[in-house]
Amino acid sequence: MPKKRSFIKRLLRGILYVFSGFVALLLILIIYLLCVAIDYPPKPKDISSEQLQRSEPSPGFYTIKNNWFRKSKSGLYELYVEGEPFERGVINGKLTKELVIRQEDYFTDQIAKMIPSKFYRFFLKYFVAWFNRDLDKNVTEEDKEEIYGISMSASDKYKYIGSNYQRILNYHGAHDIGHALQGLALVGCTSFGTWDARSEDSTMIIGRNFDFYVNDDFARDKIVAFYNPSQGNKFMTVTWGGFIGAVSGMNDKGLSVTINAAKSTVPTGAATPVSLVAREILQYAKNINEAIGIAKKRKMFVSESFLVASAYDKKAVVIEKTPLTMDVYDPDTNFILCANHYQGKVLLRSKENIEQMNNSASLYRYNHLMELLNKNGKNTVQKTINILRDVRGLNNADIGIGNEKTLNQFIAQHSIVFEPQKLKVWVSTSPWQLGQFVCYDLKKVFALRGMKKDQEIIDSSSTIPADSFLQTQTYKNFVKYRSIKQRIDNGEKVDPDSLIINNPQYYNAYVIAGDYSFKQRQFSKALNFYQIALTKVIATKEEEAAVKQKIIKCNKKSGG
Repeated sequence: MPKKRSFIKRLLRGILYVFSGFVALLLILIIYLLCVAIDYPPKPKDISSEQLQRSEPSPGFYTIKNNWFRKSKSGLYELYVEGEPFERGVINGKLTKELVIRQEDYFTDQIAKMIPSKFYRFFLKYFVAWFNRDLDKNVTEEDKEEIYGISMSASDKYKYIGSNYQRILNYHGAHDIGHALQGLALVGCTSFGTWDARSEDSTMIIGRNFDFYVNDDFARDKIVAFYNPSQGNKFMTVTWGGFIGAVSGMNDKGLSVTINAAKSTVPTGAATPVSLVAREILQYAKNINEAIGIAKKRKMFVSESFLVASAYDKKAVVIEKTPLTMDVYDPDTNFILCANHYQGKVLLRSKENIEQMNNSASLYRYNHLMELLNKNGKNTVQKTINILRDVRGLNNADIGIGNEKTLNQFIAQHSIVFEPQKLKVWVSTSPWQLGQFVCYDLKKVFALRGMKKDQEIIDSSSTIPADSFLQTQTYKNFVKYRSIKQRIDNGEKVDPDSLIINNPQYYNAYVIAGDYSFKQRQFSKALNFYQIALTKVIATKEEEAAVKQKIIKCNKKSGG
C-alpha cells in the first residue's frame, strides 16, 4: 500500500510538473505575443498639424488649409491632400474621419462573420501580431508617419484588437495576408493595355478590374484620392478610408501602376505590403527603370505582378516579384495582358506558376481577354471598358453570372482605365463596373489646389455611360440570386431551386443549393444539384474536386 501511495504521489508531482511547465510555456508565449504586439509609432519632428480642425464651407464639403474632401454626384468620394507625411496623414484622417471609422466597422464585421467564435478571433489577434512582428521594420518612415497621422482619427472602440496605429498599419497588409493564406481564393484581378498601332489614336490605354471583395459595404465608399506630397510626384489612387497604399494609380509623369495577385507559398512573417511598394513607385518613379529599381529593393512576403505603364517609355511591362525572385516581363509588342499567373522567363516555368495556370481561372481569363482584344480591333477607352464589363466566357459562352472565369465577376471594388500620355483616368461607379465611368484630368485637378468652394471636378464631356446590361432581365435575376444567397448565409430558410432559376448556368448556384439541401438532410436532392454542377464550367480544379467529394458524401448518407 505505501508503495502504491508513493507511486501516486510521484505521478501527481509529475503531472503538476508537466502542467506547470505547460503553463509556464503558455505564459512565455503570451508575454512574447504581447511584446511583439506593442507598437512603436514614429516620432514626427513637427506635430503641430494635430491641432488642425476641418471646416465645412457647405454641407458635405470639408477643407483644412489647401486640402479638401467631398462626395461627387457620381457617388465617388474625392480627396486632395498635400504636405509632409505626418501632416498629410493627420489631415487625411480628419477630412475622412467618418469613412476611416466606417471602413474598419465593415472590415471587422466581415471578420466576425467569417470567424464567429470570439475565442478564435481573440487568438487571431495574437497570431496577426506575431505574423506582423517585423512589419514596421519593412515600412518606410515616411509611410509610417502618414499612417500614424491617419490613425489619430480611427475609432477607439477597437483598442481591444490593438492600438489605433497598430491596427491601421496592419490593415495595409490585409491584402497580402488574405491572398497568402488563401493561396486559395486569389483575388482574380485582370489588367491589360494597348499602344501604338493597337490603339485607335496610337496612345496608351490601360484597363483593370480590381476584384478584391470584403463585402458590399466595404466596396461602397470608394475614394478617388489626389496626393501632392512634399517630396516626389503628384499622383492619384482609388482607395478607401484609412488606407494610404496604392492598388491602382497614376502619377503626374504619366506612369500608372496596378497590382495583380499571383500564386504564393504560405509566408512565415511580414515584409513590405504590396500596396506600399506600388505607392512608392507612383510617388518616386517617372519611368519603368525607376519603378523596377524601387520594386527590386523592397522585400515582399507574397507574390505579385505590377503592371507598370509609362508615358516616358511609351510602353508597359509587368514586374513579377516573389519573396525570393524578381523578373520583368516585356512583351516587346504593342499590347500587354496580365491575369494572375507569371509570363516572364524566370518565373513562367516555376512549380507554383504551373500549378496556378493549370488549376485556377487565371489562364482561362487571360485567353478570353486575348480573344476580346483580337475581336475588337484597334482599342479605345470605350472598348476597354466594354471588355472590363464582359460577363461571358470563351467563344461568348454563357458560363453563369459571377463566374471567376469571366472578366466581370461582380465583385470588383473598382474598375479603372488610364491614358498615361494624356494624364486622364476613368473610374467606375456603382454597381461594380456597370455604372458610369467618370473621367478625371490630372492636370486640371492638381491645378485646383486650394479649392474652397464645392464643385464637380470630373471631365463631364468624357463620361462613359452606364452599361445597358443593367436594364436586362439577366441582371435583375442576378440581383435576386445574390439576395437569396445572402439569406442562406444568414441562416434563413429558402427554396434552393430559386438559386438555379435566377442563375441557371452558374455552377456555384448548384453547389450552394446542394450545400443547403445537404444541411436539410435532403441528400438525394443535394446529390442532384452537385451532379449538375459538374456539367457546368467550374472556375478551379480545387472547386471541382470539392464537388466530387460532396457527391461521395451524399452517396454515403443516402446509402447509394
